[in-house]
Amino acid sequence: MTAQSNLTHAAPKEQRFLVFFDFDETIINENSDDAVVHALPGQQLPDWLKSSYREGHYNEHMQKVLAYMADQGVSKDAIRSAVEKIPPSPGLLTLLQYLQSHQHDFELVVVSDANMYFIETWLEHAGVHHLFQKIFTNPASFDTRGRLMLLPFHSHTCSRCPENMCKQVILREYLAAQQKECGGSHYQRVFYIGDGTNDICPSLALGPQDTVFPRRDYSMHRLLLEMQRSQGARFKANIVPWVSGEDIVDCLKKIMAER
Repeated sequence: MTAQSNLTHAAPKEQRFLVFFDFDETIINENSDDAVVHALPGQQLPDWLKSSYREGHYNEHMQKVLAYMADQGVSKDAIRSAVEKIPPSPGLLTLLQYLQSHQHDFELVVVSDANMYFIETWLEHAGVHHLFQKIFTNPASFDTRGRLMLLPFHSHTCSRCPENMCKQVILREYLAAQQKECGGSHYQRVFYIGDGTNDICPSLALGPQDTVFPRRDYSMHRLLLEMQRSQGARFKANIVPWVSGEDIVDCLKKIMAER
């Protein structure tokens, strides 16, 4: 079953909900970049490579990490195995099961600063890839030498985000493209589920009818609390922190009942 076939008898856009998911520490319970490092013989990076990271240039840093792993003989199979072993976040599969049971009402999209190989590998292994209409992330594929080659997703002018990805640009462009495709109709509501600092920027584009789900006590949640105290009027969406995906299910059930 493909994502497209799920939408054959879907409700019109203006009656549907759009759900954006981050990947690292949201769908999965770890950072995928950190998890694959365990495939190295010593299970950690050398200090010189760790210290080479430049703020705002994480994609560039991971290109170096993946090149180093290839030089150390880490195979495609070892990387795939490391990714597949990453556990889902608590209650995440329960959330996806709920969304699958209401697939005509919800459209699911991944927007992540991880990479396509890690995300697709994990989603396919978990049996949930078909639930997602679209994945926005950094391109990654193995070359003829067996090296995982990583590229930036795009370039942008947002000063808040890393140079390779602004999730707000992605969110706005997706909404605009879907609106044009469907003759101007809007989604009934937009939901954003995340955990990290780079999930703040797309959340700023949401309106008072939308809901942001920050993972409780992670950086996104802490920053949103600070924003509410200092500039509450700037942030318009509803905020519902989560510890388990079941918390999100409870909220969605209430919203569905109130339609």
